[in-house]
Amino acid sequence: MAGGAFTDAASLKRAHLYEYRITGYFITACFVAALGGALFGYDLGVSGGVTSMDDFLKDFFPNVYKRKHLHLTETDYCKYDNQILTLFTSSLYFAAPAKIRGAVNQLFQLTTCLGIVIANFINYGTEKIHPWGWRLSLGLATVPASLMFIGGLFLPETPNSLVEQGRMEEGRAVLEKIRGTKNVNAEFDDLVDASNEARAIKHPFKNLLKRKNRPQLVIGALGIPAFQQLTGMNSILFYAPVMFQSLGFGSDAALYSSTITSVALVVAALISMFFVDKFGRRAFFLEAGAEMICCLIAVAVTLAILFGQGKELPKLVGIFLVIVICIFVLAYGRSWGPLGWLVPSELFPLETRSAGQSVVVCVNMLFTALIAQCFLAAMCHLRYGIFLLFAGLIMIMSSFIFFLLPETKQVPIEEVYLLWQNHWFWKRFVAEEGGNGVNGNVKGAGNA
Repeated sequence: MAGGAFTDAASLKRAHLYEYRITGYFITACFVAALGGALFGYDLGVSGGVTSMDDFLKDFFPNVYKRKHLHLTETDYCKYDNQILTLFTSSLYFAAPAKIRGAVNQLFQLTTCLGIVIANFINYGTEKIHPWGWRLSLGLATVPASLMFIGGLFLPETPNSLVEQGRMEEGRAVLEKIRGTKNVNAEFDDLVDASNEARAIKHPFKNLLKRKNRPQLVIGALGIPAFQQLTGMNSILFYAPVMFQSLGFGSDAALYSSTITSVALVVAALISMFFVDKFGRRAFFLEAGAEMICCLIAVAVTLAILFGQGKELPKLVGIFLVIVICIFVLAYGRSWGPLGWLVPSELFPLETRSAGQSVVVCVNMLFTALIAQCFLAAMCHLRYGIFLLFAGLIMIMSSFIFFLLPETKQVPIEEVYLLWQNHWFWKRFVAEEGGNGVNGNVKGAGNA
């Protein structure tokens, strides 16, 4: 049975024997890894700010610059509708690393949010530096990239990788250095066992397509990473400065408002990290989804009534929109943002883990680029209806979570497969194969 057939009971009993200390070497390794998230977040945050700077538009998109300053009624929603301009932003997300190792967790989401905050503060400062402020914004991405490169030179390969290459002594030495103790026998034995089991898996992508793995494929590899981008959140992150200018805010106010929203994203990521194991994944998905729907409807109704006449929005209305968008960001940042990475990493058994995580990243990046490319054109043609469209999509994805995703809180990874056996819908796909039955329920495995 997926998940169960590859679980060694003896290995599970050894877990309590692991010894470790929080060493400086371990902290350094985490810092270098976190720089990857910071760099991703910086790229995410800096692109929208740069595309709203007049100096950048005059050099690269003069037609957009002229349209932006016409202030015509028909261009209120369409000032930035230019496919080449959006390709500049979305092209940043066609790149997924060449090889993904391990599951992505909420620390990546937090460092991504911090990168977005830093990018917005930098955009806010460089927007006043003429005419090369945009160059400074883009160029400063080399700082985390350089630190990550330099830090990487001092880090060895992971113990898992060394064991897989048959370099046992090196793998053990690195594990001892990371854990800060010589007593790593239990953990090292588990690494060797896991490597042997993984080596026996010949076709992980083929296994992912098997009927018994249908829940992980539909929910973890396809549904959640695609829906994460269809919330409309990345559209707000990409184009917050552009969107606020289109909604009648001045240039400074636009960058300032987008900075506020990115700070809210960091706060939300921290909330998720501290409370998701207490309240559960489904609760965060569903409660935050309801908030996001209400916020998007509020924005759409406000714009339908007060916007589109070639005039700037009243100050109080502008403040209201910023508050509503911040609430939206807080909801996303504790639900679909971090959980879009966390939940898929919890679902895949050993036989499909590497393939599943690869598909998760590919689907996520594909939809990120797709939304980035389509958002401004969609806002131009649908006007305030774009926010109603995203609200409708969130209703669909919330229903998807309610009916199809079981709660994985406090369920050991090696027992997640039992959730599918006890689920009202998925149990028909994961029927027992070869008489390998497992009796009993798991805490949290109740029907959705």
